[in-house]
Amino acid sequence: MNARLAIALVVLLTLVGGAALVYQYQERARRPENAATLGRPLLKDLQVADIASIKITEPKATLTIQRKDDGWVIAERRGFPAEVAKVREFALKLIGLKVGQSEPIGDKDRARLGLDERGTQLELAGAGGKPLGRLTVGKKYFRREVENPDKAPADGRFVALPAEAGTVYVISEPLQQASAKSADWIDRTSFEVEKVKTLEVRPASGSPWRIERAKDDAGWKLARIKPGEKLDISRANAASYSLSLLELTDVAPDDAKDTGLDKPTLVNATTLDGLTYEIKVGSLAGDNYYVRFSSSGSAPEEVKGPDEERLKKLRERLPREKLLSDYVLLIPKSKLEDTLKPRAELLEKKNSGSGS
Repeated sequence: MNARLAIALVVLLTLVGGAALVYQYQERARRPENAATLGRPLLKDLQVADIASIKITEPKATLTIQRKDDGWVIAERRGFPAEVAKVREFALKLIGLKVGQSEPIGDKDRARLGLDERGTQLELAGAGGKPLGRLTVGKKYFRREVENPDKAPADGRFVALPAEAGTVYVISEPLQQASAKSADWIDRTSFEVEKVKTLEVRPASGSPWRIERAKDDAGWKLARIKPGEKLDISRANAASYSLSLLELTDVAPDDAKDTGLDKPTLVNATTLDGLTYEIKVGSLAGDNYYVRFSSSGSAPEEVKGPDEERLKKLRERLPREKLLSDYVLLIPKSKLEDTLKPRAELLEKKNSGSGS
C-alpha cells in the first residue's frame, strides 16, 4: 500500500467515526430527559401478598379496605365485605404502574393537576401497619381534547409520589377505582325473597294491604277485599316477584341521619320455603331507600326433584342474609316500587264506558 492510499484511508475512517459520534449525539438529543425512568415501576418492590390495607383519602371522605382471614372488608362500614375481585384487580393495577412520562412540577402546577391536598391519597400498608407505598392521584390525562373530562374515558392519570414532591408522573392507567365511596367497593349481593306465600305492606301513612296464595301455581287473593273490588293478578305478581330481584346499592354509615326508619313502611313476607322476612323501608336518599330487615326460619334440608338445586343455593345464601341484617342498606327505589304500591293500585281498574 503506497503512502497516498494509507492517508486516504485514515481520513475516511476519521470521517466515518466522526459521523458516528454526531449520530449518537443526535439520538441522545432526541430522547426525552426522563429516558432513564421510562417504564420504571412507580411503586417499587410491591407484592399483592404483602398488602394488608389500602387507605383512600379524598377531601371529604376516607375509606380503608382491610384484609381479613375470609377476604377484604371496609373499616368505615363496620367490617362490611368488599368485593374481593375488585380489590385484587386494583392491587394488581397499582403493582403494574409504570412511568410513562415525568416532568418537574411547581406548586401552581401541582394544584392545577389535582396533586395537592385536593388529590386522592393512596396509602398501602402491610401487616402491623408497615408502610408499603404512597401515591397521590390527580386529574385524568387525555391524549385528545374532550368535551366533558369528568365523564370521558381517560387515557391515563397524573400522579405524584409524596417523597418526590417536585415531580409529576403520567401513567397509562386511569385508576378509575381510586375512590373513597363505599358503593364502589362493596359486594352488592342483596337479600332475596323468593316464592312468596304471603305479602303484607303497612305504609307509614295510607291503607295497609295483604295478598296470599296457597301454593306456587295458585292465584293470589287480596285480604279484606270489599264488594266490587277485584285484584289485578299481574300487579300482585309484580309486587311479590320484585322482592326476589333486589339489588344492593350501598351500605349506610352507622351515623346516617334522616333515614326514616323510625317511622318506616313495614313489609312482612313469608315464603313457600318456610322463611319469614320483616322489612323496614325508610326515606329516600337520592334514588335509594334506606332499608333494614330481619329473617327467620330455615329452608328444607332434604328436597329432591326440580327444586333441589334452587334450595341448595338458598341455604348457601342464608349466612350472607344474616350478615346483611346487621346493617342499614340502600336499595334502589326502582326495585321496590311494585312492592310499595298503594292498595288502590293493586286493583283492576273499572271500565268507565259511556254506554249507548
